Amino acid sequence: MATQNLRHALFCAVVTLVISYPILGLNLEAWGTNVVLTGANTTTVISVLLAAVAVFLFQLFRDRIMGTLGKLPPISPFANREPMPQAKWERLKSAFLTLLIIAGLIWPFVASRGAVDLSTLVLIYIMLALGLNVVVGLAGLLDLGYVAFYAVGAYTFALLSQYFGVSFWLALPIGALLAATFGFLLGFPVLRLRGDYLAIVTLGFGEIIRILLNNWTQLTGGPNGIGGIPDPTLFGMEFGRRVREEGNTSFHETFGIAYSSEHKVIFLYLIALVLAVITALVIRRLMRMPVGRAWEALREDEIAARSLGLSRTAVKLSAFTIGAFFAGFAGTVFASKQGFISPESFVFLESAIILAIVVLGGMGSQIGVILAAIAVTILPELAREFSEYRMLIFGAAMVLMMVWRPQGLMPMRRTHIELKKQE
Repeated sequence: MATQNLRHALFCAVVTLVISYPILGLNLEAWGTNVVLTGANTTTVISVLLAAVAVFLFQLFRDRIMGTLGKLPPISPFANREPMPQAKWERLKSAFLTLLIIAGLIWPFVASRGAVDLSTLVLIYIMLALGLNVVVGLAGLLDLGYVAFYAVGAYTFALLSQYFGVSFWLALPIGALLAATFGFLLGFPVLRLRGDYLAIVTLGFGEIIRILLNNWTQLTGGPNGIGGIPDPTLFGMEFGRRVREEGNTSFHETFGIAYSSEHKVIFLYLIALVLAVITALVIRRLMRMPVGRAWEALREDEIAARSLGLSRTAVKLSAFTIGAFFAGFAGTVFASKQGFISPESFVFLESAIILAIVVLGGMGSQIGVILAAIAVTILPELAREFSEYRMLIFGAAMVLMMVWRPQGLMPMRRTHIELKKQE
């Protein structure tokens, strides 16, 4: 047993060196017209060696270390407490969400422009994560190509505005419905697939959409993307310094105030906030309906769900369609916020980040997903000095989270129904 642990520890240490040294220890530097491969400084080399030694020692004495940590008292003071009564938990959850919405309404009027713009991105990720939570967290269908529906919503608005002059408000439902249609169509090839096979098919679907957008240059502009995407208007009022379309008026002239670019940022933020609240409320309502119970039954045991008379086809298609619908919402808002989109905005990494938000927050938990979306989006911006190690830190956080709290930040609590005893 000791020899086996030693071999495993040596193997892990070697893998650590092989992976970390080329990434951290080798640099490409430009010398005139040539690119030269240079080595790392002494500090980096020592850090890599120390990391390999730490991995070796941890793997060698892993059983003792984990056993000692398991005997330590829990860090959380609420770890050994009885679960909160369901009625009280529902009241606290509703109060928390209400306070969160109120704080969200006040936020753009007290924060800086950069903070409001970042908050809009947070709300977009919340919509995406809540939609994917239906597919992965509730229905248990591992979708690695969710970013494709996000791209469909964004490109629908961009193309409709470019070729037909369609406004944001008209493109919003069209983009969501078109994304839902793609989700519905994706559901058919994966009806008989589960687990790894389902993940591979959805991953392939996401790459097909991205490559199609990249190569169909006559329609989508290809790698050059689409620019000049219009901003949303408010009852015909535009938020730019000058009016772009005939018949519209400017917001600052209508109300007799000085022009400020912050008006558009705040308006986009409020639109994203309203759509995120609608997304959360609709999905929360669906979770309490028979379709929500069917999703959970399919996730727990597909064979048992079919034996109870649930249609596997209908349940899977409804999950993919509803999840894709809200991704289309988020894509339309993203296109309007950026004003420019390209296929590089919808790579596989986006799907991975959205899936990580769902897993970190807690599968099926709305509050957990919201908190995880806020953390995953904001924390990297607060640590810009570590931008080179952004994904490394993100991956380490994922590993630690899965080891210490695999159920997520705030796991989903099942709703229990108590039946009164009949006399």
